[in-house]
Amino acid sequence: MTATTWDETPVALEGDGVEVRKQEIGGGMSVMYMRAAEGTDFAPSLKGLPGDLCQCPHWGYLTKGRLRMRTDGGEETYEAGQAFYWAPGHAPEALEDVEFLDFSPTKELDEVIAHITAQAG
Repeated sequence: MTATTWDETPVALEGDGVEVRKQEIGGGMSVMYMRAAEGTDFAPSLKGLPGDLCQCPHWGYLTKGRLRMRTDGGEETYEAGQAFYWAPGHAPEALEDVEFLDFSPTKELDEVIAHITAQAG
């Protein structure tokens, strides 16, 4: 069993108002802590993935702010205090400064982080 806090979790991605911290916690799953500044739209950095959308599922809890999640089926808004499940095929946009933590399959999460990092490079 592995436990980690925000401060103990290594930075996986940082820049342009975004901070992503990720730690594998076992069972093929990772915990991800994320902060994103108001106006951050992940859609451009997801271009090139299937459907130009994140293909990693996420289970988590939004601790601060509001975000819009766009999918092929439409969009939904999430607010601080809500638990969520985001199925593969989504692109988030921060409507306010947001913070959340989620649990995701490590392999899929690593693929998305590598793609976003390559897009930024």
